Amino acid sequence: MFYKKYMKKIILKAFERNVTEKSAKKHRKEGLIPGVLYGQGEENQNISVNYLDFSRVYSKAGENAVVELDILGKSVPALIYDIQHDAMSGNFSHVDFLQVNMKEEVEANIPLEFIGESAAVKANGGVLVKNMDEIEVKCLPANLPSKFEIDISALVTFEDQIKIADIKIPAGVEILGDSDSVIALVEPPRSEAELASLDEKVEVDVTKVGGVVKETPATNESEKK
Repeated sequence: MFYKKYMKKIILKAFERNVTEKSAKKHRKEGLIPGVLYGQGEENQNISVNYLDFSRVYSKAGENAVVELDILGKSVPALIYDIQHDAMSGNFSHVDFLQVNMKEEVEANIPLEFIGESAAVKANGGVLVKNMDEIEVKCLPANLPSKFEIDISALVTFEDQIKIADIKIPAGVEILGDSDSVIALVEPPRSEAELASLDEKVEVDVTKVGGVVKETPATNESEKK
């Protein structure tokens, strides 16, 4: 196993790689994920990581986790910044790592995980509306949250709302979004009249579609007589 976790520290072994289409396919067949390491003014470095080891790290830490990349014995702190998946299998096909300075703040989007059960939905038949699925924060790399849990049990009535200001923010983390922005709410179910109106057929005057005016046939003067 090539990764270890001591407290908050995750170590993932990485290997240098040549960049060609054939080499990328070869790496994948060998159980490796092609990737690139960039940031901090350093030249981009093409690397690969073991598929199973990365999967274990990612399942525990997720994106925005600080990983200590062990490249030829050199430890490089980096964020799991972007992941690509194979369109057919869904497997990891490429991963970008962003090198960071642990003493400098970074900005990152933290995913929201909705938990709990809303009485406005279960008891009153409302529809849960999620206005966002991630929130941008600013903090030191070591303080980056893996996610924010949003408990929708706070939505008891149709008037209730969960806003960014309601999130419990860990020390040292700054949220960059508007604190009054609504994360989630519950809309009341449609009335019978509203549902009936949706079923009604809309009459369209085809003579006015696209600006076309239907011409009225000229009347023959002899017909008037």
